[in-house]
Amino acid sequence: MFNDNDVKIEEMDLNGEFTGKSIEEAKDKAAAQFGVSVTEIYFQIVNDVKKGLFGKVKEEAKVLAGYNRPTEDDTAEAAAVTSETETKAAQTSDSEISEEQIACVKKYLENIIEKMGIDAGVTVEVREGVFYVDIDSKGSGAVIGRRGETLDALQYLTSLVANKWEGEYKRVTINSCGYREKREETLVSLANKIGQKALRTGRATTLEPMNPYERRIIHSAVAKIDGVSSKSVGEEPYRKVVISSDNPRRNDRRGGGYKKKRNDGPRSLDLKTSFEKDYKKPKPEDNINAGLYGKIEI
Repeated sequence: MFNDNDVKIEEMDLNGEFTGKSIEEAKDKAAAQFGVSVTEIYFQIVNDVKKGLFGKVKEEAKVLAGYNRPTEDDTAEAAAVTSETETKAAQTSDSEISEEQIACVKKYLENIIEKMGIDAGVTVEVREGVFYVDIDSKGSGAVIGRRGETLDALQYLTSLVANKWEGEYKRVTINSCGYREKREETLVSLANKIGQKALRTGRATTLEPMNPYERRIIHSAVAKIDGVSSKSVGEEPYRKVVISSDNPRRNDRRGGGYKKKRNDGPRSLDLKTSFEKDYKKPKPEDNINAGLYGKIEI
C-alpha cells in the first residue's frame, strides 16, 4: 500500500474513487475491484469519515486509488526471487531436523498410544521445519478425546520431545481422522452464527474456554464480519473469546426502575374498624404452636 500525493493516479492503468464507512473499507473496495492486494495500490486520501450529531455518519471516507499492471519482465523476476527464497527457507529449516529426531518423535508417540491400549499407526512428515504427525486410530475417539483435549495433550508432550535438541524451536501439529479440519469448520460456523446474533441483538456473547489455536480461528472468522469484533479474556487454560457488536444496544428502561403493575379493576372499600383489624391479626404464639405438621423455620 502506497500513500503518495506526488503520483498521478489518473494516469495509471487502473484508477478510481472509492468510499466507505472507514478509510480501510474504501481501500478494500479498491483492492476488490482491481483484483490485487491493498499493498500493491497507490492511495491518496481525499477525506476521512465525517460524523454528525450522536455519531451518525454524515459523510463517508473517500480515497483515490491507482494501480499499474506489472510488465512481463517484472512478473518473471518477482516469481523467480520468490521461488528461490521459499526454496532456500524450506531447505534450511528442513535440514535442521535430522532423521534421528523424526524417528524419536514417532517412537515416542507409538509408545504412548500402545500404553493407552489403542491400535493406531503413526506417520511423521517434516515440511518447512514443522512436524506434521497423523495418527490413524481406526476411527477411535480415544486419541482425540473430548473436544480434542487428548490430542492437544499429545501434541504438547511431543513438542517437548521434538525440542530437546539444540536449535530453533520446532512446531508440532498432530491430527487424527481429520479432526483438526472438522473442528475448524465447526468453529468458523460458530463464529459466524454468534457474529450474526451480535449484529441482530447488539449483545455480547462469551464462548467456552479454548486453546490459542482455536481462539485464532474464531478471531479470524469474526474479523470478516462487518460491525462485529472479538477479544480474548481471562487466564490460561480458561481463556475465552468474547464476540460483541461494534454498536451495542443500550437498555431501554426509563425512570431508573420497573413500572408497577397497573390494576385496572375497581378498588374495594375497606369498612372494617381498627378493632376488628387488630383482633384478626395473627399472634406471635400462633406461629409457635403451629401443631405437629406445622412449618418449622430453622
